[in-house]
Amino acid sequence: MVEQLEQSKQWYVLHTYSGYENKVKQNLEMRITSMGMADYIFTVVVPEEEQVKRNKNGETKSVMVKTFPGYVLVEMIMSDEAWFVVRNTPGVTGFLGSHGQGSKPTPLLPEEVSNILRSQGMASRHRDIEFDLGEVVLITDGAFDGMEGRVEEIDNEHGKLKVIVEMFGRETNAEVNFDQVDKI
Repeated sequence: MVEQLEQSKQWYVLHTYSGYENKVKQNLEMRITSMGMADYIFTVVVPEEEQVKRNKNGETKSVMVKTFPGYVLVEMIMSDEAWFVVRNTPGVTGFLGSHGQGSKPTPLLPEEVSNILRSQGMASRHRDIEFDLGEVVLITDGAFDGMEGRVEEIDNEHGKLKVIVEMFGRETNAEVNFDQVDKI
C-alpha cells in the first residue's frame, strides 16, 4: 500500500492571486494539519531566487524574488479529498493543467520537477540507496560529473552527501544530492 501511495505521489502547480504565494503556502500547510491530510499532501514550495537590487542611493541589497509569480508547487497524491482541500484553500484560484468543472489537473513531468527543485537547493527524489561513511561513489551529475569521491557525511533528511574528491592532487569537499551519485 505504501509503495502504491509512493508511486502516485506527484507534483502539481497551483495558480494563486499574485503576491499571495507565501500566504497560500501557509494556509495550505495549516489545512494539511487541521484536516488530517498529511498522508496525501506532502510538500508545498514557493519557488524563489535571490537577486541583488540597487536602490536610488546606489546601495545594493539582496532580496528574494518569486521565480514564478502567482504559482505554488505542491507534492500530493491526487485523491478527491486532497484535491478538494487544496482547491478550496484561501488564495488558490485553481490548478494549472485542469480544464475546470472539477477535472483533475495534469502533474508536472519528473524532469521539470527535478530542475525546479534543484534550483531551490532541494533534492527532487530521495533514492532508496543507502550510503556508508567512507564508501567510494561515482558522481554522475554536476560540476564533479565522472569523478569518484569518498563519502564523509550523510544527510538523509535532505538527501545530500558530503563527498571528498581528489582534484589536482588535493582533496576537495563536494556536496551532492543522492540522485547525483551511484554506487561503484
